[in-house]
Amino acid sequence: MTWFLVIGGIGVVLLLVSLVGGDLLDGIDLGGDLFSGAALAGFLGAFGFAGALAAGASDSTGVGIVVGLVSGVVVGALVGYATARLRRGGDEATVRSADLPGQPGTVISAIPEGGLGEVSVVVAGHITKLNARAATALPSGTPVTVSAVLSPTSVMVQPRA
Repeated sequence: MTWFLVIGGIGVVLLLVSLVGGDLLDGIDLGGDLFSGAALAGFLGAFGFAGALAAGASDSTGVGIVVGLVSGVVVGALVGYATARLRRGGDEATVRSADLPGQPGTVISAIPEGGLGEVSVVVAGHITKLNARAATALPSGTPVTVSAVLSPTSVMVQPRA
């Protein structure tokens, strides 16, 4: 049972080194994100501590090894999957002026007739605040659609039907 606790302790130490040292363990390519340093640490920790619990409860090292292996594989796979999902992250597309026409938005600062107001437009998950002109006066909160780009920071909008 002592060996199981030592293996579990090694897993915890590897996890701490991975957290404190950043990508220290992830620099070793073990086959992608599924086999990252965090996944290895999760496997070792779960194997050691679950194996120690099972071996202590059953007085059988064989049962401890089987329970430890199953627990380690499950936890390691879950950690590897979570690591892979986190690394993929979100859409990091840059918002370009060409993407703005046709996008829905909301007036956040009233647009006077012949003057500038402000609109909020969400493009590719990015909230963008822009100066705006409209053919008619539009109060705050009016849903609009971007009809044209006037400059990198200014657009022409029209009320949504």
